Amino acid sequence: MSKESRKFQVPDALANIYDFANTLDLRHFIHHGVQHQQAEELPDAAALGDWMQQRRLVDRAVLPSQKTFEAALQLRGALRDYLKCDPAERHRKSAITTRLDKAMEPFALRVASIGKDGFGLIPLQTDAQAGLSMIIAELYNAAAAGTLDRLKMCAADECQRVFFDRSKPGTRRWCQSTLCGNREKTRTYRERHRHETGSET
Repeated sequence: MSKESRKFQVPDALANIYDFANTLDLRHFIHHGVQHQQAEELPDAAALGDWMQQRRLVDRAVLPSQKTFEAALQLRGALRDYLKCDPAERHRKSAITTRLDKAMEPFALRVASIGKDGFGLIPLQTDAQAGLSMIIAELYNAAAAGTLDRLKMCAADECQRVFFDRSKPGTRRWCQSTLCGNREKTRTYRERHRHETGSET
């Protein structure tokens, strides 16, 4: 779990999915006069290996192959596209789910006894792919538990940050209503006012 997932109280069972999706930071808004700089946490295979080790997704330091690194980026892109969809519509977006299915193919899992918790999914591989397989296992568990619907992508185009919706009805659209929500509402108001003013002239 990262500092950010702790800060925003993301449940442990969703933290790796949240952190992985947010290794790509596309935010480009201006806040308090400062332009937010976009960032890529996984610029190369070595960075991916370090990221997985920091989150204990692998038992030891690993250097993913270029093929595994490229597969990881494909998985992240497909996951972000999936989380961008409204939870109620995700299963209807065949192009999105097909892309995610394909992106998960390289990361095989099997069912195994895991002690007091009964049975669970564990990676077939023992190399760098195992860490990414664990994210897919968590994705499956979250979907089965119904908690995956709480992970969403901020509806603000200049943000696109994945967030955990802690609201009781689960209907939040923005990662932070006081920031992205207010910007979107202000923009909508100005556009409507400009349209109304133009109609009167």
